[in-house]
Amino acid sequence: MPRQPRRRSYDQYCAAARALDAVGDRWTLLIVRELLAGPRRYTDLHADLPGVSTDMLAGRLKDMEGAGLVTRRRLPPPASASVYELTGRGRELLPVLRALAAWGAPALDEPRPTDAVRAHWFAIPLLTALAELGERVVQVTLDEGVFHVRTGDDGQVEYGDGPANDAQVFLRTDTPTCRALAGGELTLPEAVASGRAELHETAAV
Repeated sequence: MPRQPRRRSYDQYCAAARALDAVGDRWTLLIVRELLAGPRRYTDLHADLPGVSTDMLAGRLKDMEGAGLVTRRRLPPPASASVYELTGRGRELLPVLRALAAWGAPALDEPRPTDAVRAHWFAIPLLTALAELGERVVQVTLDEGVFHVRTGDDGQVEYGDGPANDAQVFLRTDTPTCRALAGGELTLPEAVASGRAELHETAAV
């Protein structure tokens, strides 16, 4: 049996270096971004990570399992498929991705011709703006697709790809407005008042 190569390490007794040992490789944090939206099959992960090779994705997932960030489980029949999902340790990376998104938002100019776009990629940059709506389930519709965000009274937030059956607030907008909201150039009330976003709530039962 061939010997497995040792993963590269910075070999520094430093918390930041240890963190980068685990998540500093190319694609790792983007895999976390996808799995923060919920358990995903390998084929779904590959479809929403344009540019990653199958070998690279399989290798990163294996490394992430070894680091305790990801687990794999078999869905019961009739699905009969395996899904990857984040462990508690993996989900703790959400604040890291929020900070990276906030730092990177000013660099989002017009999309380049080679840029892929997925609606749920705007979930993390919009978490702060949507949390101002209070404890709600917000469904966001863009031309590129739909995602939803759940905000709790304890300040916790999470998001998922696709619509939510229990959505209470519905937001429709476009990617330039999302970019402006993420970059702090526009507030959600300003986006609604200017007609760049439509927002409505379900009637109370």
